[in-house]
Amino acid sequence: MEAQTLSVTNFFSVLHSSTQYVRPMPPSLVETRRGHDYKGQERKGARHKFAKCDAPDAEARSDVMAEPDQNGKIFVGQSTKPEFLDLRFGNRHGLVAGATGTGKTVTLQVLAEGFSRAGVPVFAADIKGDLSGIAAPGEPKEAFVQRAKAMGLDYQPDEFPVVFWDLFGEQGHPIRATVFEMGPLLLSRMLDLNDVQEGVVNIAFRVADDDPELKRAGADVKAGALVDLKDLRELLSYVGKESKDIGSRYGNVAVPSIGAVQRQLLVLENQGGTQFFGQPALDINDFMKTDRDGRGVINILAADRLMENPRLYATFLLWLISEMFEQLPEVGDPEKPKLVFFFDEAHLLFNDAPKALLDKIEQVVRLIRSKGVGVYFVTQNPLDVPEKVLAQLGNRVQHALRAFTPRDQKAVKAAADTFRPNPQLDAAKAITELGKGEALVSFLEGNGVPSPVARAMIRPPSARVGPITAEERRKIIAGSRLRGKYDHAVDPESAYEILQRRIQSRAAEQEEAPPPEQPSSGGLGGVLGDIFGGRQQGRRSGRMSTTEVVVKQVARSVAATVGSQLGRALIRGVLGSLGGKR
Repeated sequence: MEAQTLSVTNFFSVLHSSTQYVRPMPPSLVETRRGHDYKGQERKGARHKFAKCDAPDAEARSDVMAEPDQNGKIFVGQSTKPEFLDLRFGNRHGLVAGATGTGKTVTLQVLAEGFSRAGVPVFAADIKGDLSGIAAPGEPKEAFVQRAKAMGLDYQPDEFPVVFWDLFGEQGHPIRATVFEMGPLLLSRMLDLNDVQEGVVNIAFRVADDDPELKRAGADVKAGALVDLKDLRELLSYVGKESKDIGSRYGNVAVPSIGAVQRQLLVLENQGGTQFFGQPALDINDFMKTDRDGRGVINILAADRLMENPRLYATFLLWLISEMFEQLPEVGDPEKPKLVFFFDEAHLLFNDAPKALLDKIEQVVRLIRSKGVGVYFVTQNPLDVPEKVLAQLGNRVQHALRAFTPRDQKAVKAAADTFRPNPQLDAAKAITELGKGEALVSFLEGNGVPSPVARAMIRPPSARVGPITAEERRKIIAGSRLRGKYDHAVDPESAYEILQRRIQSRAAEQEEAPPPEQPSSGGLGGVLGDIFGGRQQGRRSGRMSTTEVVVKQVARSVAATVGSQLGRALIRGVLGSLGGKR
């Protein structure tokens, strides 16, 4: 630990001489804010006292700051100057990249804490479970205390208002969406369908839109007639049975493809997709709350189990961004974002994505800025993000990359080239030399121009680094304002019930209808039918009478003497209709 303290001190030895800002020294004992749950009610044990930095010269220093965030700016770290993220440009999106173990999750936590302090709600997916610690006070570990002291900070443990979410309803409030809301494009992406199968899904959605009875049911539940997976299954089955009629209006329905889609739905159900689709559906406004102290609520999605199905994880988050884009009003360029969205493991969003989906992602990222939403991608390699999307990301934190392979070397060069050059820093070389907690940073400033790249040490988080206990999580969920709103699924009348009732009604009508009269056979067709083994419908016996035997022999004699062309034409016509094309 002594060696680590020396390295941090040496890193900042040049910084104090260039630091221009001075804050009043806080009291010798620093007391954290009262912890509040989502209701704004005080939680027991949320008040903590920690001794101030125990450095020998702590009392004599005048540059120690209790809270380094400035009005309208989030203090992220320190290079030769303080590095701030300006809230005016918080909705210009961002990128946090770096190899495994270089500090990306800590940087994500630092940014989330900063936005929350500024009153900006946050949504983040917790891939490994360690982001949940943001709901508990931090611990004054020696490494954090020394890093803060080297930055001129007084380390103050803190906690933040958190709401936990979980698609499976186990580690947080359930999140649900209807099949109708997901739409055919994202649903096809989730099911990994090919073009033909995706066409079948599009036809099914169009049938649901045009069918008067299904349309009325959709209006009643305010989410379309396709609520859950059983609705989609029933609709696909209906499309298969009515394929001729539906195909004449909407295009050819490949019935075998319906079976393939049904099999993919079964796989999704086995992976827990049944719990995701349904009602009550998520209200986006529940993400955009502040607590009684004015701090933005941090919404954390438990994604450790969800990552067992990466395609479901990526498609869900993309749907979430799309819903925000569709529902939120235009706000232009606000003083601070209305919501900040962190997309961890962002490469999963773009892997094997078709061009149509990539175009939609690029469009949403480009336009959602005017809704006041900032999207921050967290990934290992900048090359994981398509160029069109990467060009939209104005705030950047680049942790270390290891150039072991040609692709790694390309990634290092690409990452260095995306920064605004700094004559005093070789960005490409620095990326491979960064230590844990260090990063190259560039944030938008002034009139929205990126600052020159700088090598900085990221500030220590104020909340706990690491997961909270299961008991702590249960207490937070139990005290949530949203408790009870999403806990129990609702199954309204939708496509499944309507189509089942329609099928049963048709079956009952067919049973009540009298059987159709059979046309009497006669003439040459009747004779030929007898020749080829036909029987009268009323006869049950397998034997022919003496009269039938005589008639059959006479008919065979007549058929042999009939003109050969006429005979061949008749037989060819009958065989053609029975045996298909020749």
